Amino acid sequence: MLLSRGVLMKWYVLRVASNKEMHVKEVLSQKVNAAGLTDIIGRIEVPVERVKKVRGNKQTVHKRKLYPGYVFVEMEAAEDGKVPERAWFVIKEIPGVGDFVGTEGIPTAMRDTDVSKMMQEVEKPEEAPSIKVDFKKGDQIKIREGPFESFEGIVEAIDQDRGIVKVIVEIFGRSTPLDIEYWQIEKV
Repeated sequence: MLLSRGVLMKWYVLRVASNKEMHVKEVLSQKVNAAGLTDIIGRIEVPVERVKKVRGNKQTVHKRKLYPGYVFVEMEAAEDGKVPERAWFVIKEIPGVGDFVGTEGIPTAMRDTDVSKMMQEVEKPEEAPSIKVDFKKGDQIKIREGPFESFEGIVEAIDQDRGIVKVIVEIFGRSTPLDIEYWQIEKV
């Protein structure tokens, strides 16, 4: 973002307490506006992805933080490379805030490639969430729940849309295909 004085704002990474990212983003946005720091601090982002979980026949959608423990802040650094003093006091008084990523009090600006990757996630349209299935064909698994609990097998196929994994297990000496929900199995 280009400021009226012709100074370019850069993106910096702020460490925060785990599970406090959204709270820090909201409070920091409010404090920046209240203190009139919009000339120093621009956008504040916590990139998330929507993930669908299927358990039984019930589907739920959750937001999962892509970078847990971090809040991304667009700001103008002081001439010496440090966070401007009046902005730093506002940031540090928020509970759960650590320090900026950098060395000896000087935050390191994000590379342009990292900024564009992060912004792609932030600006991604609200599309149908995906199911996260952490298995691939050929994985050795063990069934955790259901009528075939404790059986071991091999992943044959994965239906990402439904969250169903086709597993080949040996029952009574014969290879038998089973369709099992992804949350009912674990890698061996």
